[in-house]
Amino acid sequence: MFCEPIFFERNRVGRVYTGGKLFSGFFGDAPEDDFLPEEWIASSVVAANKEMRSEREGVSVIEGTDIYFDALLKENPIEMLGSKGKMRILVKVLDSAVRLPAQAHPDKAYSKKYFNSEYGKTESWLILDTRPGARLYFGFRDGVDEKVFAEAIDMSQTDKDAMERLMEYREPQKGEMFLVPAKTVHAIGAGCLILEIQEPTDFTIQPEHWCDEYELNDQEMYIGLTKEQAIECFSFDKSPDSKITPQPILEGNGMKKEKMIGAEHTDCFIVNKINLTGGEYIPAVEDSYGVYIVIEGHGKIIGDGYERAIKKGDYFFLPCAAMGKFSICGNVECVECY
Repeated sequence: MFCEPIFFERNRVGRVYTGGKLFSGFFGDAPEDDFLPEEWIASSVVAANKEMRSEREGVSVIEGTDIYFDALLKENPIEMLGSKGKMRILVKVLDSAVRLPAQAHPDKAYSKKYFNSEYGKTESWLILDTRPGARLYFGFRDGVDEKVFAEAIDMSQTDKDAMERLMEYREPQKGEMFLVPAKTVHAIGAGCLILEIQEPTDFTIQPEHWCDEYELNDQEMYIGLTKEQAIECFSFDKSPDSKITPQPILEGNGMKKEKMIGAEHTDCFIVNKINLTGGEYIPAVEDSYGVYIVIEGHGKIIGDGYERAIKKGDYFFLPCAAMGKFSICGNVECVECY
C-alpha cells in the first residue's frame, strides 16, 4: 500500500458549530449547513470532541477498506513517512456558518508542559471560497493586556460581542494565504471555506462562553486547564501581518509551482501550490511524505502501470516510498503539504 498514492473515505468531523454549505461547490456535497463542518484529510489525529460520533472520530480510513490511517503509519513508519517516522501535519477543509470563539493554540513548549505532547498547533489557512460578509480575526487590538482579556472572558457570558471587540479583523478574499502562529488570538468568522494545514493536534483554548447559540462548558473553554493557565497560551505582543505572499519556485512547460508557506515562515510544515495547464508535476519531496488536495480542475495521477483521474475536491497521501515515481498532469490546481 505504501508503493502508490493512498486515497481515503470521506471524513466529515462533528463540531459544536454549524457549517459545511460551501462544501457543495468543493466536494459536491448537499448545499446545507449542519454540525459536520470539517473534513479531515489524511488524518492520524482523534478529534477532541465532547460527544464522539465514533471512538476514533477524526482519523482517516483508507478508501475501500476498514484500515485506519494511523495504524498503517505505525506498521510502516519509514516507508510511509521517511526516516523520522512521524506524521507531523494535519490537513482540514472547514466551512463555518458562524463566528467561532476567540481562541489560541499552544506552541510546542506549552504543549509539552501541559499536554505532554511534542506538537503545538501553529496553522495556516488558504481561502478556498467565501460567503458575503466573510471575516477573519487575527491578533489583539492595541491596549489589550491580560487584565482586559480576563475581564472580557467573564463579560462574554452575557455580552456575546465582548471578545470580538478585542480583536483585529479583515475581510478575506479567495486565494489568500495566512499563517496563524501558535499563541496568536484568532477566530474564523462566518462564511469562510478554508484549507487548513497545521501541526497534528486538536488543542484549542477558547475562553469565550458562547459559540453562536451553543454555550461552552469549562472543559470546552479551557481543555482541563485553569483560567489562569489558559490565558498563558495567549500572546499579547503585537501580531505580525499574517497574510503570506506566494513566491514562484518553478514555471514553464505548462507547470507553475509557488511556495505558499516555507521554512522562513515556520518550522512546522511546507505548503506549495501547483498549477498545471497541460503540463506535469512529479512530487519528489526528499525523505518525506506529501498530502495533495485538488482545489481546481481535472487531471490524472500516472505511474508505472497506474493511472487515476482526479478532480476538484479529491485528495490523497503520497508515501515517502512512492516519491518520484508518480506524476500529476492535466489542467488542474493542487496544494502540496509536507
